[in-house]
Amino acid sequence: MAGTLTLRSRHRSHGGTVSFYTHDSAQTGTPMNLGVYLPPQTQEGPVPALYFLAGLTCTEETFLIKAGALRYAAEHGLALIAPDTSPRGAGIAGEGEAWDFGLGAGFYVDATQDPWARNYRMYSYVSEELPALIEGNFPVLPERRGIFGHSMGGHGALTIALRQPGRWQSVSAFAPIANPLAVPWGQKAFGRYLGPQSALWEEHDASVLMARQAYPGSILVDQGLDDPFLASQLHPQALEAAAHSSGQSLQLRRHAGYDHSYWFIQSLVGEHIAHHAQALRG
Repeated sequence: MAGTLTLRSRHRSHGGTVSFYTHDSAQTGTPMNLGVYLPPQTQEGPVPALYFLAGLTCTEETFLIKAGALRYAAEHGLALIAPDTSPRGAGIAGEGEAWDFGLGAGFYVDATQDPWARNYRMYSYVSEELPALIEGNFPVLPERRGIFGHSMGGHGALTIALRQPGRWQSVSAFAPIANPLAVPWGQKAFGRYLGPQSALWEEHDASVLMARQAYPGSILVDQGLDDPFLASQLHPQALEAAAHSSGQSLQLRRHAGYDHSYWFIQSLVGEHIAHHAQALRG
């Protein structure tokens, strides 16, 4: 049964509508916020849905407001779905103390460690609950889903698609945390959310998953060479090695002069949406 959505605001944009909602999540046990852009083509019938996972400190509003993506979604006839980056209102002591862990930093995993295990279930929320909610409430085509993201969200998009290729027909990423097992952001989050068992960490590392088995479609990844997190946190070279190992079709593009910001995303988001539209609309 489709969940109940509470509308917070609605705005006309590029012939369609962008709306922001709150709903009670069975997975997280908290209210969850999300943004939805419906392109003008939904006036004629359902369209494919493209899910965007944002990065550390972001919310459901960040991508829809800052990325300049709505005009391209309207052009290609894709709905855009932007969930929040963590539960809000769980009331866990200390969850708001660090910008790279806890609030705004769910890392798209299902936590197994207390006190996070009850509420921080972002993997199941994004991969199971959210598509069911969207498909039950909006004019989108079931089984025609794409997923992409930025930084922590790029990590989430890649791992979710690699683990459930049958549910996601297209995938791409901007500056993803490509090998979280090997970098401080991933080690901090995985150690606290998942505990010391390395096998659980590997199930949420895109480079490990890609090396084991290729995703059936082509994956697009863009990375700025002036990104201050490139060497310390992102490790795109690990994706290249994994693709070579499994035979994955990977287009990893490096861009001189670009950093980690939404100025970078704005510059390339049209090409990412075209990449997804080709797979989702044929």
